[in-house]
Amino acid sequence: MEKVNTPDAKDTERMKELIALLTEASRVYYQESREIMPNERYDKLYDELVSLEEKLGTVMANSPTQKVGYEVVSALPREAHEQAALSLDKTKDAEALAAFLGDQTGVLSWKLDGLTIVLTYDNGQLAKAVTRGNGEIGEVVTQNARTFVNLPLKIPYTGHLVLRGEAVIKYSDFERLNAEIEEDTKYKNPRNLCAGSVRQLDSSVTAKRFVNLVAFALIEAEGVDFKNSMNEQLNFLDTLGFETVQRKLVTAGTVAQAVQEYAEAVSSYEIPSDGLVLVMDDLAYGASLGRTAKFPRNAIAFKWQDEMAETVLREVEWSASRTGLINPVAIFDPVELEGTTVSRASVHNVSVAQELKLGIGDAIKVYKANMIIPQIAENLTKSGGLPIPETCPVCGGKTVVRDEAGVKTLYCTNPECPAKQVKAFELFAGRDAMKMDGLSEMTLEKLIDRGFIRTFADLFRLSRYEAEIIEMEGFGRKSFDKLQKTIDDSRRTTLSRLLAGLGIPGIGTAGGKQLSSHFNGDLEALKKAGEEELTTIDGIGAVMAGDIAAYFRDDKKMNELDDLLTEIVLEKEEEKEGESLTGKTFVVTGAVHLFPNRDALKAYIEARGGKVASAVSSKTDYLINNDVTSSSGKNKKARELNIPVINEEAFMKLAEPGE
Repeated sequence: MEKVNTPDAKDTERMKELIALLTEASRVYYQESREIMPNERYDKLYDELVSLEEKLGTVMANSPTQKVGYEVVSALPREAHEQAALSLDKTKDAEALAAFLGDQTGVLSWKLDGLTIVLTYDNGQLAKAVTRGNGEIGEVVTQNARTFVNLPLKIPYTGHLVLRGEAVIKYSDFERLNAEIEEDTKYKNPRNLCAGSVRQLDSSVTAKRFVNLVAFALIEAEGVDFKNSMNEQLNFLDTLGFETVQRKLVTAGTVAQAVQEYAEAVSSYEIPSDGLVLVMDDLAYGASLGRTAKFPRNAIAFKWQDEMAETVLREVEWSASRTGLINPVAIFDPVELEGTTVSRASVHNVSVAQELKLGIGDAIKVYKANMIIPQIAENLTKSGGLPIPETCPVCGGKTVVRDEAGVKTLYCTNPECPAKQVKAFELFAGRDAMKMDGLSEMTLEKLIDRGFIRTFADLFRLSRYEAEIIEMEGFGRKSFDKLQKTIDDSRRTTLSRLLAGLGIPGIGTAGGKQLSSHFNGDLEALKKAGEEELTTIDGIGAVMAGDIAAYFRDDKKMNELDDLLTEIVLEKEEEKEGESLTGKTFVVTGAVHLFPNRDALKAYIEARGGKVASAVSSKTDYLINNDVTSSSGKNKKARELNIPVINEEAFMKLAEPGE
């Protein structure tokens, strides 16, 4: 009689726990384009799950070891792939690559860290683009792919062609975009930003993200002789205008040296990479190897053997964000990793901190994920007992730990927390308001996080924290002096600019000018104005008048405004010579965002001598439409008559050329 292994109850429970943790990590990674645990930790937990499944002889139907990627739930249409887009088995041992090749030649290339896309071309035209998804079914992102900066929409090959590539955002573009991006939270890395960009419902958003496509595999091309070589397939894609992945032909005897060359180049490589990929060059031989349920046998991924350093945990800093989420950041004795000095690393959330059993003074091992992002790999001491803050480090409000699908996160419950008001401070400091040039959203987040800024007036008192700011990451003496100068320069302003920055509902640049003009620059008169008087101003209806009056009746806001007025000087509005729009006729269509509504924009035009018509004709000088590329009837008519279609920003430059 065959012996049956009896599963250990603890092992079975641990297996289920790991499945839940890894499934949630995958869901967040693919669905929400963010991370709740470091890659190193995910890999360790995954390997632990594989070991338990082998030990118990049991594999659950929902195990991540049986799945490719994650089935994303979104409003985008989904479609099955012609051929399954599998993930790859992996190793961190260069010798394993040599053993994998045997007597074969392989193609060694970067393992790009972005979002895999399957592209189909028919009759020389891009027909569709589909994300990898769960390997079998992906999301259709064809319109978004058409905005990729380097993707050919038409190619000199008219047969049926299918290829796979990685949508990526370069590090330089990531840093610039992440500083300006309008989402509620920052992206931690280019991969997450890229995934969020490619999966947009509005392709105009994708178009602004500088997404590139790097081809790494040709799946199908009718009637072309590739001489049984994968490298020849990629060379063929080069001739069609695609950017293909950088690669080297290697053998068992040369692969280790090639890996070393890639390792030396990764720190200066502009495209995010989390390792290498080795594929058999011989197409027929590779196909003959077949596949497992999850991996093809003709390819393997090589993950970097991360350089580790041992150090001592000195502090855990809790960093608040605009969503109320408070993340732990480990601060440790500085160590050298991959050629740079590292002293901080994200711990992601409360669950990770507790799983690592962190305690101040613990000996920890740290590394740089993909040779770039500092992470904690292991806690050698495991003293535990790290206190979870009961109050927010920014506002002092009560905190709460939320458990979502087994992942614990810390949140601030105070709706008035300054950390949640980053956008309000950004508006106040902006070009159309107080003109604090160079005071970026990222800088504001750092200053708010340290508790240096709680109200608008605090921006003018940063000199109190001069020593601390100079020592902050990304700052120094020159940066502080530049920041102080831009703040001092903004102290002298006008009522219209102040009003544009206060965040009064419905009041932006144009509204601020209208209110200032109506009350002749007298803020006290505006404060006392009732709803009835406010509705007499062009473009201000009953609802907006109510919002304005309510703002000036709010005691807390008025106390903060009075405090702010002790730091600034309101100067007389500059008088314009003549009427800048005299003799010009405009048609306004579509949604507006610089003005409260279209009526306010029309009133603004007429106040400067311009005329507003309801339909585009040969007498129209400009069509104002923020969607300048729209195929609407008015846009088409304007193009037919060679009438410029301009957005609000262009209109403001026309209306106020001196601004």
